[in-house]
Amino acid sequence: MKPRKLVVAIATVLAAAVLAPPPATAQAFPDRLELPDGFLPEGIALGPGPTAWFGSRADGDIYEVDLRTGRGEVISQGPGTPSVGMKSDRRGRLFVAGGPAGDGRVVSTRTGEVLASYTFTTAPSFVNDVVLTKRAAWFTDSSRPQLYAVPLGRHGGLPDPSQVTTLPLSGDWVQGSGFGANGLTETPDGKALLVVHSTLGELYRVDPRTGVARTVDLGGASLANGDGMLLEGRTLYVVQNRLNQIAVVKLDRQGRAGRLVGVITDPGFDVPTTVASFGRWLYLPNARFTTPPTPDTPYWVTRVSRWRH
Repeated sequence: MKPRKLVVAIATVLAAAVLAPPPATAQAFPDRLELPDGFLPEGIALGPGPTAWFGSRADGDIYEVDLRTGRGEVISQGPGTPSVGMKSDRRGRLFVAGGPAGDGRVVSTRTGEVLASYTFTTAPSFVNDVVLTKRAAWFTDSSRPQLYAVPLGRHGGLPDPSQVTTLPLSGDWVQGSGFGANGLTETPDGKALLVVHSTLGELYRVDPRTGVARTVDLGGASLANGDGMLLEGRTLYVVQNRLNQIAVVKLDRQGRAGRLVGVITDPGFDVPTTVASFGRWLYLPNARFTTPPTPDTPYWVTRVSRWRH
């Protein structure tokens, strides 16, 4: 080929490369995260970083998902009993509530190893959710009017099982015959715990030293079907599972009163159970309680925007 024609040919190829559309790529941070078929998710733990973990009600497996790509894998085989509420810490650990097994365990996010296991009760129970404070990991029991505390030592050290304590709930607390204590978090000032009663739709402020519970004044608003909760500043997100919505409550600093400021819904909700946040988004696993589970039943996580009003 003559030099002039060669130059023209190269220029043509380069122009085509510049004008050609980029290759198709997967959506970064997808709105919907697929979980394994038949997984039966319930709890979520998220971060630090764009990584989330989900627990299976079927067998307790822990599934790790990269929020950037939606890809995931099982990192820890379950004990054959459910994994429900979960929280992660900055030491690479997951604190997992064991549901009807009456226990909680701590799992390494790096190796999947069970670092510690704690039997809270051998009586009929449903250990449902967990929150991490500076001094302890607290667990709710939806079947019994009590909380369980796993004290954390220096640098988050895990205690001997003999150091676990049970805190009976008193004061305004009414157990009733349905599902009781479910989601929990701290008050905005960090001095007490907030516990939602799924059946009564009440929110309680609990003194972690005495167990005395006082009803939070929500101005008549109901949190019926209240499940997992997330506190950001003074904004409390309460997942109302079978209502397929998130109640948004603005609290005072002590967590003694609050007002319902909004509700978040999404077509992707199918009985979401709990919520965690990353960036400007909220992530909710859909338990699909109203869908008969089979090994082929699909499950997914829905992403929605945080409340901005």
